[in-house]
Amino acid sequence: MNMGHGRRMAKENMPVQEDIPMFRLLHLDASARPGRSDERPHGSHTRRLSARFVSRWRALRPGDPVVYRDIGLAPPAPVTGDWIHAAFTPAERREPWMREVLAQSDRLVDELLEADLIVAGVPMYNFGVPSGFKAWIDNIVRVGRTFGFDRTRAGDPYWPLLADMGKQLVVLGSRGDHGYAPGGRIEAMNHVEPSIRTAFGYIGITRMHAVAAEYDEFGGERLTRSLADAEASVDRLVDRLAVAVATDSIAA
Repeated sequence: MNMGHGRRMAKENMPVQEDIPMFRLLHLDASARPGRSDERPHGSHTRRLSARFVSRWRALRPGDPVVYRDIGLAPPAPVTGDWIHAAFTPAERREPWMREVLAQSDRLVDELLEADLIVAGVPMYNFGVPSGFKAWIDNIVRVGRTFGFDRTRAGDPYWPLLADMGKQLVVLGSRGDHGYAPGGRIEAMNHVEPSIRTAFGYIGITRMHAVAAEYDEFGGERLTRSLADAEASVDRLVDRLAVAVATDSIAA
């Protein structure tokens, strides 16, 4: 699957022509906070950033379908012993109860497989990802569907099944403290983007872009400035990726 198809956009920040093939987005929100911080008090910064990304993308490419899933307010069921038993049973040998246990996971994997770009709003909770997002990852990292496993295989018995499909991931985050970015004062305490990069890389999605706002627990001018910087970064990222899609570029 290529990053995109079609002709170059006539002008940057203008909608592309309708004959350009569709590019499919999967929009995820993982925040436990309902609403967006630009619309309600105590709303979510990550919902704000992910909505901005998708809105700007739609303005540039109105024909692209977007599938939305709120895994913050409606998280997937966590993995259980029965889930593991079912997932590692070959599909042709699964009993009806096994197929039922895996039904939600199958839907989530199908959504991932159909997407060209995954846009995920993921706040930092206690240095890591929210539990709903971790449950989503546990449901989509599936043997036989997103990664392969063969104990008799020479070398590494595991391999990614989504490699070379051209899929990309955008992670839009928020943090209460500051200094979690690469080179920052507490970079080592950031287990959000690194853990996401590891999980997605394991199944073959290695092209990841990340933007995050900080200072949520401080508020005031520092938070306002950080959010403004994050929104500007989101806008630039959308424009760059949309142009890359329209020009069939793989160097976005």
